[in-house]
Amino acid sequence: MMDAQTWRVGCRCLLLLALVGFTRSEGMQSCEEVRKLFQWRLVGPVRGLPDSPRAGPDLQVCVAKKPTCCTRKMEERYQIAARQDMQQVLQTSSSALKFLISRNAAAFQETLETLIRQAENYTSILFCNTYRNMALEAAASIQEFFTDVGLFLFGADVNPEEFVNRFFDSLFPLVYNHLINPGVTDSSLEYSECIRMARRDIGPFGNIPQRVLGQMGRSLLPSRTFLQALNLGIEVINTTDHLRFSKECSRALLRMQYCPHCQGLTFSKPCMGYCLNVVRGCLAHVAELHPHWHTYIQSLEELSDAMHGTYDVEHVLLNFHLLVNDAVMQAHLDGQTILEQVYKICGRPVRKPTQSPRCSFDGSKEKHGMKISTRNGEETLANRRKEFINSLRLYRTFYGGLADQLCVNELAAGDGRPCWSGEDIVKSYTQRVVGNGIKAQSGNPEVKVKGTDPVINQIIDKLKHVIQLLQGRSPKPNKWELHTGSGGGVDEQLSGDCDDEDGCGGSGSGEVKRTLKITD
Repeated sequence: MMDAQTWRVGCRCLLLLALVGFTRSEGMQSCEEVRKLFQWRLVGPVRGLPDSPRAGPDLQVCVAKKPTCCTRKMEERYQIAARQDMQQVLQTSSSALKFLISRNAAAFQETLETLIRQAENYTSILFCNTYRNMALEAAASIQEFFTDVGLFLFGADVNPEEFVNRFFDSLFPLVYNHLINPGVTDSSLEYSECIRMARRDIGPFGNIPQRVLGQMGRSLLPSRTFLQALNLGIEVINTTDHLRFSKECSRALLRMQYCPHCQGLTFSKPCMGYCLNVVRGCLAHVAELHPHWHTYIQSLEELSDAMHGTYDVEHVLLNFHLLVNDAVMQAHLDGQTILEQVYKICGRPVRKPTQSPRCSFDGSKEKHGMKISTRNGEETLANRRKEFINSLRLYRTFYGGLADQLCVNELAAGDGRPCWSGEDIVKSYTQRVVGNGIKAQSGNPEVKVKGTDPVINQIIDKLKHVIQLLQGRSPKPNKWELHTGSGGGVDEQLSGDCDDEDGCGGSGSGEVKRTLKITD
C-alpha cells in the first residue's frame, strides 16, 4: 500500500489526468485516458485493455447499457483499489486522533519514569543527609521498591501491598541496629532476619506503612488504569483503520468510485446522499462504537479530574521520603518499647565489632534533592493530563460522524454540482438516505448489511471493560484502597475502611513531626 505522501501526489496526478478524461467522456470514442489512469493507479500493464468502448457482458458490478472501457479483470482490480482507497481515507481521518493519544501515552509514561527516579533520589538523599550510617545498606531496598512501583504503574503483575511491606520489613533491621540498639557492632544474618520477620507484629513504624499503602493504592492504580486506557484507545483506532470490508461493501465501493471510469467519467464524484448510503453501510458496525467511545472519553476525563492530592501520583511519589522519615523517627522515639519486644521475640543478639559503611551518594544531587521545589504549574502531570483531555474531548463523536466526515471532506461532490448516482451523472441523488448504525441500514438501497462484525464486537467489549475500570478508579473520597486477593494478587475494588485523608490509619497519636535529625 502507498504511503500517505505518495497517495497525495498520486491524487494530484489523477486529478490532472481526470480533467482531460472528463472533457472526453461526452461521446467517448477512446479509452486512452481510462487506460492511463488504470495503469498508474493499479501499476498494471495496459496490454489487453480496451482501446475503445465496447460491450461488457461479463461485468459483475459496473454493468451499463452504454459501451464500456472496462473488462472483468479491470473490474476485479478496481474493487481491490476501492477497498484500499477507503482504508487510506479512514487512516487519514483518524491520524490526528491517533497521534494525539499515542504521543500523550508516551509522554505520560516518560514523565512517570522521571518522577519515579526523582522520588528514589529524594529517598536516597534522605538517608545520606539524616541517617548516613544506614544509607548504603538501605540503597538496595530503596531501589527495589521504586522498581516495583514502576513495574506496577506500567502494567506488570506485582502486588503493591507486598512491595510496600517488603520495603518496611527490610528497613526495620537497619533502624534497630543503628538507632534503637546502636553500637559499633554487627548482628548475625539470622538475627537480622528474625527482626525483619517480626516487624509486622511489633509495628515499629506506627501507622506509616498503612498510610503509604493507602496513598500508593489510591494514586498508582488510577494512573496505571489511565495508561492502559490510552493504549486501548490506540488499539481501537488501529482496528478501525484496518477494517475487513464485506463483499457487499466492496462491490458498493467499486460502484461508487471506479464504475464511472468504465464510462470515461474519470473526474466524477459521487452524489452526497449516494456517498452517505454507501459509506454508512460499509461503516455500520464501526458506528456502533460511538456510544462506547463517547463514554470512554468522558470516563477518562472524570478520572483525570479526580486525580489530585493523595490521588495524584506525582504528589504521592515526591512526598514518599517524608513518610519514610516519619516512620524512622517513630521507631526511634518508641525505641525502648521496641527493644523489649525484639528481645522477647528474637532474644539478645550476639555481636561482633564492625564498621558501618558511610554514604557515598553523589553530592551534586543533594543540592536539589531534599528541597522539593515548587514546579511550574504548566509542567505538572495534572496539567498535562488536563491539556490532553481538552484536546481529546473534541473527538467524542468521532465514530458517530465518521461516515459523514469522509463523504463531506474526501469523497463526495459539492452541493449543486453534477454527480455520480451509481448509474449515471445526475443533478441530484433521489434515493432515500439512511442514518448511521446497523439498525438504520435495513432500508439502505446501496449496501446490504448482514450480521455483526466479530472484530468490532471484540473491541467494543474491551472498551466496556476499560470504561468499568476507569469509572471504578474515579477516586471517591475516603472510599478507595487496595485489597489483597486470596491468590496474592490485587483486588481492584472500593472499600469503606479508610476515613482519613492520608490513608488507612490517619494521623493518630503515634504520628511525629519532621524535626529530628540523627547522624549517628
